[in-house]
Amino acid sequence: MEVYVIRHTAVAVPKGLCYGQYDVALADTAQEDIAKVLTKLPGDFEQVYSSPSSRCSLLAEQLSTKPIAYRPDLMEMNFGDWENQQWDALDPGRLDDWMNDFVHKKAPSGESLEELSERVNTFISMLRTQEMNKVAIVTHAGVIRCIWANILEIPLHNIFKIPVNFGSGIIVQLGKDKAYDQIRSFSD
Repeated sequence: MEVYVIRHTAVAVPKGLCYGQYDVALADTAQEDIAKVLTKLPGDFEQVYSSPSSRCSLLAEQLSTKPIAYRPDLMEMNFGDWENQQWDALDPGRLDDWMNDFVHKKAPSGESLEELSERVNTFISMLRTQEMNKVAIVTHAGVIRCIWANILEIPLHNIFKIPVNFGSGIIVQLGKDKAYDQIRSFSD
């Protein structure tokens, strides 16, 4: 199965804002940004999966005339009490503690990177069982990095070394058996 995994387009948020699952608006250039993404994608997806975040759904709805499968497991990491807060306004002690082990530690009332990865891996395992040739997933940078980590068996503490720009993504050739998976990127 060929899986196009696409990050939503640019957002309209102040620099330094923590907005994992917080629903933020797209940039004023959203329609132009989405049009650019569409030029890089085939138009014959059997299914489009999307995070329910509005920043993803606007692009997902442009990819198919079929109903979109909105999946909470494709949402960005939940930063809990830190959502919609400036990073530099957070309690420095709690932030340092989290940053020293962001794979296992959670933001207050949030989830860890390990938990995000587990829900993404569960989704990929489900997708592996589907009988389709070409699907699209519209999601977030953290989810895309977790998919990279899963496919290439990269330790989670290294995933921020993988750049994932707005409107860019990866193409995964997903096999029934993980040993046959392949991955490539398309540029923004």
